[in-house]
Amino acid sequence: MADGDRALTFDEVAWLKANSPAWRLLSAQHAPLILSFLHRVFVADNKRSVSATELASALDDELYALNQRHERDHRDHREDGRDNRFPKLARQYLDDWAAPENGWLRKYYPDGTDEPHFDATPAVEKALQWVRGLHEREFIGTESRLNTVFDLLRQIVHGTETDPDARIAELVRQRDQLDEQIARARAGDFDVLDASAVRDRYQQFAMTARELLADFREVEDNFRKLDRQLREKIAGWHGGKGELLDDVLGSRESIAGSDQGKTFQAFYDFLLSQARQEELTELLEAVHALRELDKREKDPRLRLVHYDWLDAAERTQQTVRQLSEQLRRFLDDQVWFENRRVIDLLRGIEARALHLRDHDVRDLTMDLDAAAPHISLPMERPLYKPVRKARIDSEGVTEADEDTDPSALFERVYVDAAPLRATVRTALRKTSQAGLKEILDHEPLRQGLAELVTYLSLSDETFEVVFDDTRRDAISWHEPDGRGRRATMPRVTYARKTR
Repeated sequence: MADGDRALTFDEVAWLKANSPAWRLLSAQHAPLILSFLHRVFVADNKRSVSATELASALDDELYALNQRHERDHRDHREDGRDNRFPKLARQYLDDWAAPENGWLRKYYPDGTDEPHFDATPAVEKALQWVRGLHEREFIGTESRLNTVFDLLRQIVHGTETDPDARIAELVRQRDQLDEQIARARAGDFDVLDASAVRDRYQQFAMTARELLADFREVEDNFRKLDRQLREKIAGWHGGKGELLDDVLGSRESIAGSDQGKTFQAFYDFLLSQARQEELTELLEAVHALRELDKREKDPRLRLVHYDWLDAAERTQQTVRQLSEQLRRFLDDQVWFENRRVIDLLRGIEARALHLRDHDVRDLTMDLDAAAPHISLPMERPLYKPVRKARIDSEGVTEADEDTDPSALFERVYVDAAPLRATVRTALRKTSQAGLKEILDHEPLRQGLAELVTYLSLSDETFEVVFDDTRRDAISWHEPDGRGRRATMPRVTYARKTR
C-alpha cells in the first residue's frame, strides 16, 4: 500500500504535528510572510541557492512594504508609537527560519566562499502545495486523470508480462487501433479536443510539472542526508579502512540502486536526450499557442519548464558528486595517517635497537647475510640498447628582445565550466538569445582571462555559441590581483536550440 493511501493513526498524526517542519510552518505566526516570500524567491524563479546578502536585501524590502501598509491601515490605533508588524531585522528572520527547530531554510557555505547561502527545504514545498490546494477552482478536470489511470495500468500490466504470445497480441491490438485511426484520418473523420478537454489536460500537465519540480528539492535533500550520514560515519570510524570502504560504497550503491535512485537516473537520462529536449520544446510551444486556452490559464514559466527540470536535476547530481569528493578526501587523509604511523613504528624500532646495542643480549640476536635471498637469472637481464643521441641545431637562436617573468609558467588557473553553463541557461530561460556582455554585466568575471576563454569555449546540448565578426564588444574585468583589464572582441551570443 502506498504511503499516501495508508490509514493514519492518532500517534502518527500527533508525531507529525510535533515534528513536521511543514506543519510548524503552516501554524507559524508569520506563515503568510514566510510562504509568500519563499515562494516568490525560491519556487517561482526556481532558485536553489541565494546568498545571504541578496536574500536579506529582498526580505528587507518586503518587510518595509508590509510595515508601511500596516502603519497606514492602523494609523488611528497607535498605542506606544510602535506600529511595525514585523519589528525584527531581515537577517534575524532568516536565522530564525533556518534554525534547527524550524527547518524552513537550509543555511550553508558553498565551496570557495565565506558568505552563507540559503535554500528552501522540502517542508516549504509541501506547505505551499497544501496552501495551493485550498484555492477554489472554477474548473476541475477529471477526464484526463481517468485516461492517465488507464495508461498507467496498461503500462504496469503489459510491462510486466513475460508471455511472448500475450505481448504480441497486445502489440497487434495497438497496431489495429492505429490502422483504424489512420484510415479514419484519411477519410477526414477524426476527433478533435474541444476547449474543455484542452483545459482539462493542461490543468493536469501544469499540476504534474510543478509537483515534479518540487520533488527534486526532496530528492536532493534525501541525497544530502546520505552525505551527512557518511560524513558522521567517517568522522567517528575507528576500524580498518577496508571495512569502512565496503560500508560506504555499499551505502552509495544502495542509494543508486534504490527505487528512488533508479527512477531519478532514468528521468535524468531521458531529459538529457537531445531528441527529447527538442520534442519537449516543440510540444510546449504548440500547447501555449492554442487558442482554446485562456491567457489567465497559461503559465509562462511552464513554457520553459524542462530547463527548470534540468537545473534542478543538475543540482541533485552535484550533491551526489560531493559524496565521491568526500570519499576521495578521506582516502587521502587515511593514506597520510598510515604513512606517518609506519614512520613512527620504524623510528621506535631504531630507538629500541640503539637502546639494546650496549647490552648483553646474545640469546636474542642472530646474524643474517641478508633479509631475503637475491636471485638473478641470466634471462632477466635486458639486452644492450645503444643510446640514441638527439641532434640539436643551435643555429638561428637569438636572444629574446623582451623581458618575461618565468614564474607565469607555474601559475595555473582551473575554471569549472559547469557553473558557467548554468549561468547561460539561466539567462536563456526568459529569452531565446543572450549576449556574453549582458551576462557578464550581471555575473562579472571572477577568474580573469581564463574564465572569459572558458565562456567562449562552452558547449552544451541546450544552446549554441554564435560569433559575430561584424560587431565588437568591450569586456572589462579585474584580475585576482586587482589589476583592471579590458578586451575588445567579436560579439558573442548564446542562442537556445529549438531543433
